[in-house]
Amino acid sequence: MDREFDTRQAGAQALAYVRKESLDIFNRLHSILEDVQFVQQVHEAYPNLPILPNLRCGAWYVDPAIATNEPAYFKSTDGHFGNWSFNLRRPNLHLLPLVIARKGIILVDSTRAGKRIPDALSKTVPIWCAVINRAIVLLHPDKKDWDTELYCPPGAVSEQERLQIRANLDKWADALVKSAYTLPALPFPLRPLWITPSTSVYPRLPEVGAMTYLPVICLSASKQVEEGVERRSHGFSYVQGSGDDHELWGMGLTPQIFWANKDKLLGSDRGDLTSVVTEVVSSWNSHKVNDDWKNSPTPVSAVDGLLLIGAVPDMPAEPSAALPGLDGEVSYVIISASAPLSDSEDGSLGSEHVLILKMAEGKKGQLHFLQHVLPESTRYMQRRLANRNKICICCDSGKDASVGVALAALQLFFDDDGALLVKEDGAASRPNPDKDSIKTRLQWIIASRPQANPSRATLKRVNEFLLSSPSFRRK
Repeated sequence: MDREFDTRQAGAQALAYVRKESLDIFNRLHSILEDVQFVQQVHEAYPNLPILPNLRCGAWYVDPAIATNEPAYFKSTDGHFGNWSFNLRRPNLHLLPLVIARKGIILVDSTRAGKRIPDALSKTVPIWCAVINRAIVLLHPDKKDWDTELYCPPGAVSEQERLQIRANLDKWADALVKSAYTLPALPFPLRPLWITPSTSVYPRLPEVGAMTYLPVICLSASKQVEEGVERRSHGFSYVQGSGDDHELWGMGLTPQIFWANKDKLLGSDRGDLTSVVTEVVSSWNSHKVNDDWKNSPTPVSAVDGLLLIGAVPDMPAEPSAALPGLDGEVSYVIISASAPLSDSEDGSLGSEHVLILKMAEGKKGQLHFLQHVLPESTRYMQRRLANRNKICICCDSGKDASVGVALAALQLFFDDDGALLVKEDGAASRPNPDKDSIKTRLQWIIASRPQANPSRATLKRVNEFLLSSPSFRRK
């Protein structure tokens, strides 16, 4: 009995040790460095191919100095067993012009212990390639010999699972063709290939003049190790997939902060590192006043740029009624958790051309978004559109609440062809919304701003707001 207890206790202690080592920030950062060096080697093997991080995890492994400023958004959940999907909310079609122009791409991601390749690279990307290839055939029936097969890495995906996924490809391709998205003409089919640290010979790509496919190289950056942790002679424990879930170990570090301070962080001793991390994160997060836009807001092209979407951290301190490269006056809707409090019932602040709305976090924030943010912002936008202003909608991430507000405005104030319905006297002949028309307008947004990623809760509130009676919207 004592021996059994000792065995269980030893096992528990071993697991606790592995967990402690895996969460140690010194181990994590030095493991990332080791993986970065491998990514660099692959980049040097294919110097003509653009290299992109698959967000979020991939951004830790790709040096911004070599990365193409066109991140990818392939989620592992779309490749999980039984949950396979070509997600029209994440179509990644913005990558196709780059693939065509550069004759292929390299996508970088990583995974934690237990797998050699993340599901995003072993299944989600192969699904993406096969569905787009099949959609091209639907759009261009003359492409008789077009390769529409589903290719998956044999060691990571069983033949049974591959066939199960394959059975869904045609319906996903049909949905893509019937969506609001536009597919560019591909000169060759897409073809996924895989590289991991255990790859002994890198794939040999066809010469440009003899191409039969466009390679999509799926690069899994981390070495697969038993238990996910492996001791190194350089004074740290290697942690597989260190960039994953950085909220658990990063002390506020993000890939952007890491790359801006890489030498300082990696040059710190283990005992000093936590204080160095605290210092660089604090310095990064200290309020910096922007004189101009850090990243310009994105115009929604389906409505000729009458609506734009941006992020609050990218905004200048004093937003101007004019934006560079745009004609006409611009008004702003700013939704932010850090907005100053006001005495008004709905939490709104601002001047004639700026409306600032406080957005609380959590469930209470979702109720406030439904009952105050959406009604107040749409009333304001209707008035400004009547004055023929463009509307720039910003939230803290530039991906969630601002997208929800823009989606409501697209449904309420624009017809199915993207024409403005608001008259100069402020009247608007609103079409009857349904789930399909809302879905189409979300696709308009994503086609212009691929990083748009509204949460399920935000989309649910927008649907609730739009599909309820107009009397509710006047509350």
